[in-house]
This record gives sequence, structure tokens and C-alpha cells, in this order.
Amino acid sequence: MAELSQILKQATGVLAARGEGAQLFDEQGRRYLDFTAGIGVTSTGHCHPRVVEAAQRQVATLIHGQYTTVMHRPLLTLVERLGEVLPAGLDRVFFANSGSEAVEAALRLARQATGRPNVIVFHGGFHGRTVAAASMTTSGTRFRSGFAPLMAGVHVAPFPDPTHFGWPVEQATDFALAQLDYVLQTLSAPADTAAFVVEPVLGEGGYVPANERFFAGLRERADAHGILLVVDEVQTGFGRTGRFWGGEHFDARPDILVTAKGLASGFPLSGIAASSALMEKAWPGSQGGTYGANAVACAAAVATLDVIEDEQLVRNADERGAQLREALRTIADKYDVITDVRGLGLMIGVEFRDAAGKPDGATAVAVAQEAARRGLLLLTCGAWGQVVRFIPALVVSADEVDEAAGIWSDAVGAVL
Repeated sequence: MAELSQILKQATGVLAARGEGAQLFDEQGRRYLDFTAGIGVTSTGHCHPRVVEAAQRQVATLIHGQYTTVMHRPLLTLVERLGEVLPAGLDRVFFANSGSEAVEAALRLARQATGRPNVIVFHGGFHGRTVAAASMTTSGTRFRSGFAPLMAGVHVAPFPDPTHFGWPVEQATDFALAQLDYVLQTLSAPADTAAFVVEPVLGEGGYVPANERFFAGLRERADAHGILLVVDEVQTGFGRTGRFWGGEHFDARPDILVTAKGLASGFPLSGIAASSALMEKAWPGSQGGTYGANAVACAAAVATLDVIEDEQLVRNADERGAQLREALRTIADKYDVITDVRGLGLMIGVEFRDAAGKPDGATAVAVAQEAARRGLLLLTCGAWGQVVRFIPALVVSADEVDEAAGIWSDAVGAVL
């Protein structure tokens, strides 16, 4: 009898039977508030009727039309609709299946377009688990250990994380930009550097937002040296941060944008976007794949865009995120071990540190597990697992936010 790999570790013991909006139900019918959203994937909630209807309709007509063999209407419609929401100047799109694949596609394009071998990533970033993407990931050793050698040509500069450094954000930003210049001077000469690859908000790295001055510094250096700015919006995109793209908070102006997760409300779909002038520098045959732009996933993505627009979910993410942050900060004020509540929109992290100021992953996990027992599903992140993250679907209601905050308060009180 076969079983799942024993290396897979479950964050909760829930056996989900069905989902609706921001709620999951197990096989006994117990209801849970799902503030994990499949790690930020179910952007329109579980089984949104319009997404379900679009997928069901597409399944009955064409499940898969491999898009370098034939075209299909959901693909063409999705490309057209993405043109309405992508940052200015990004008018060409390539589709894949996962975030890791999209990151690697962005890397390939950057290297081919510039003829340069190196990339600079930022400490705490998560870009995926495949070899190249893992080589660019520095949010935790578990994503990259045990299968060396990793891809060469990756250099790491600091991310402006004020909590990690214990500095004001201005000082952390000064340090990050100065160290980036040092990397360009000592490790990867500008003429060897194809791209900067960065998340607007660190995901697995602890839900730490960047800032406008940091992105201005990246853009200035990129423009000065012919380096491409690749913005990884896998977790921050599609309304998660209260803007359609997380980089909008900081005037990021990417040369290449990477998207996945919430793009298709749970169906596997990812992509990169760039300008026509940049995309045409990709080498012939360098873009492709069997399942990318699957017809059912594309139909679900079009429906996702419709729902986000019609139900004003970007605005809801902003408003419900403000409501949730305020509630979480009120709770945090009662406990010395909760040292920070941060984030943008519905991408919020609560950080735990012990009496000595060290990251306290054990307490974060204990509180998250207690919350799950009480009906609220959460995940942890951060290098030490010290941050509990709140990422409900963008359809979450004010009442559900209040309910989640109440459960969280009770769980924290029970553990601490």
C-alpha cells in the first residue's frame, strides 16, 4: 500500500472535504476559518461560483490545448485581460504552471536578453524549489540544502528588514543599498549582472514589506548599468496587498514581472510579463512547456479577474487588511513576546521573540496549532518559523475578520 512521503509535514490535521469562500469544512462537517488560502492561492475564495462555472464550462469543451501547438480562446482572452492590469509597458506574456517555473523563465529571459551570467537576489527572498529558483532562495536552508551544487552566478545582497537588523527602516534601507553597491563592486560587476530579483514583500522570509526608497535605489542602479529589475509577485500579486500588484506600493516599475498563486483561484497557472522589445530578445525555442496556459486554468483566471473587478476585491483586501492589522496589534500590545505586526493588505505577519529578543519559532507554532484547534487555520514563516502569517481569501468579510481575531486572541492567551 502506497502512502504520501513521510517528509511532507502537515501544518494542521484537517482533512478538508469542501470549501466556501474563506471557510473550509472537514469530513465531519466542522467549519474552519481558512486564513491560509492554500498559501495565498485561492484569491477569490474556495469554489467561487463564477470560477467554478467557468471551469466546468471549459472542461466540457476543451481541457487541454498545448499552446505552442494550437491556440484556444481562454488563453487569448486571458492575455487581453491581463493587458488591462499589468504595469505600464509590460505587454508580452509567457505562461507556465508554478511560481518556480515562472521565476526560472524570468531568469532565462534576463540572461538571454542581457548576455550576462549573474543575478543578484535579496536576503530572505523565496523564489521556488527547483534548482535555479532554489539557488535564488535565501529565506531558509531547508529549501536549498542537500542537493548541491546549486546554480552558479547568484549573489545575495541585504533586504531592508528593520526587524532583523533592529534599526529604523531608513537605516536599514541605507545599509541595504550601500551593501548592494558593495556586491556590485566586489562580487558581481555590473557588466556581469543580468538582473536584480526581488519580492515587494518577503514571503517565506517573514512578511516584511520593502519600501519606496529601496525600490527607487534598485531602479536607479538598474537603469545606470543596464540591469533588469525582476519583481517576483507570486505571492503579492492579484490584489493580495491591497493593490493589484504589491510593487505598486513602492513604484517598483519592473522590467519583468512574475506572477502565479492567486492568478487562477487554485488552478495551476503562472507567468511572466515583459515588454515586447525585451521579450523578443529571448532565444528561439527557449519558451515552452506541456501544460502551461492550460485551457481550464486560463478560463478560471479570466473568471478570477472578473470577480476581482466586479466584487472590488482589491479594495476589500485593503479595508479588511487594515481591520485585521488593527485587531492583531491590539492583541499584540498585551504580550511582550509578540514584537511586531506588519504587512500590506491581507498579507500580515505576527512575529514572536523570546525574552532575550531571539526569534521564537516554537511559540509561533504552538499558537498557530492552538488556533487551528479552535477553528482558525494559519501558517508560519520566517527563517526560524517565528512569524505567523494571515493570508485569507480576498473575499473575507468584516465579520470573519472579527471572528478570526477573537480566536487568535483566545489561542494566544491559552498558550502564553
